[in-house]
Amino acid sequence: MSLKLRCVLVLVIGTVLGLTVSLGSSVLADREARLAARSRPSTLPAEYVQRLAEVIERVRREYVDQIDDERLIESAIRGVIEELDSHSRYLDARAYEDIRIATTGNYSGVGLDVRVENGQVTVVTPLDGGPAQQIGILPGDVVISVDDMPVNGDNVDETVNRMRGTPGTRVTLGIMRDGAEEPLEFALTRAEINVKTVTSAYLGDGYGYIRLTGFSDSTARDVDAAAQFLDAESDTGLDGLVLDLRNNPGGVLEAAVEVADLFIDDGLIVRGSGRIRQARFEKRATAGDELEQIPLVVLVNRGSASASEIVAGALQDHDRGEVVGERTYGKGSVQTVLPISEGNAIKLTTSRYIMPSGRSITGVGIYPDIVVRNADPRRQYRGPDSAVAPGDDLQLQRALRLIGYSTVALGEL
Repeated sequence: MSLKLRCVLVLVIGTVLGLTVSLGSSVLADREARLAARSRPSTLPAEYVQRLAEVIERVRREYVDQIDDERLIESAIRGVIEELDSHSRYLDARAYEDIRIATTGNYSGVGLDVRVENGQVTVVTPLDGGPAQQIGILPGDVVISVDDMPVNGDNVDETVNRMRGTPGTRVTLGIMRDGAEEPLEFALTRAEINVKTVTSAYLGDGYGYIRLTGFSDSTARDVDAAAQFLDAESDTGLDGLVLDLRNNPGGVLEAAVEVADLFIDDGLIVRGSGRIRQARFEKRATAGDELEQIPLVVLVNRGSASASEIVAGALQDHDRGEVVGERTYGKGSVQTVLPISEGNAIKLTTSRYIMPSGRSITGVGIYPDIVVRNADPRRQYRGPDSAVAPGDDLQLQRALRLIGYSTVALGEL
């Protein structure tokens, strides 16, 4: 899928520090929708428009500090949009361009996915191989400063911009971590980040492991390639597979549908419900994928959100495999990115997606079939280069046993 406006995205819940300022699912609006919106007559009563203009003019003339007109208008727009819900946002030209760049997965930064949670900028996951992971920043850490400048949920866009910069330049993060009495300080060197969303490992005896850190245009293709490689590693083919969606904040909607389709031979994957035609959709599985018969277990946790919840929910509703771990984040709405003048845009909630069973996950999440808590993110296997062995990951242990991996072999991992 290209970067054309006909692309459909479910952008990550978090914000990739140094990459984008998205906070939720998104749909890039197509040209027809924009033209229709422009031709639609205004029904806003004149007295309401007059009231808004009166307030803006009062602020211009009487506020204690002089406010630049552009800033004043942008603030008014932000107020309108952000009052709606926590995911609708006004995007200035830079933030809008970030969203368009995000689908490529290439940027310069420190490699952190974060989300605003309880007013704090909280790490969802450090990206594999990025500066943040290499220096030891963990899921659940709270970013409290960038280069000694305090941050919070109200200035996350500014935080993101400060994280970006020329590769090789330095930036310092202040971090609060559960159990630490004092803030931690990390000095990082910005780098070119090429986001690799798929990691795999052959665990022996016909069993494979595939981890998804996000959903980009290439994810489904990479999952299929990884599965083929794992299948070739076994003399008799794959007898079981673990699909790890833990701390996966989301990505491209079509990629999530394609990944689910790899494992489901027929039926609904996800449905969208909204007021406008473009917000109402159905995505269905097609038969013919080689992975549709391989025994499967899906791993999820609180950091699994948006597109990863679509995959986990569809597989669960189709009884395609057990879902193991902890309840997911619960992000079930879709935002449409609507371009406006001067290269700016608004990201507006236009749809809610619904699982094949008819359930909505908004604020609820996906409940695992088998709950296995693993509160310590340092005890999570991440693939071949992980510092944690598969046998030391409690959630992965349970998943492997469910698909028949022997206890003896598991103890040797």
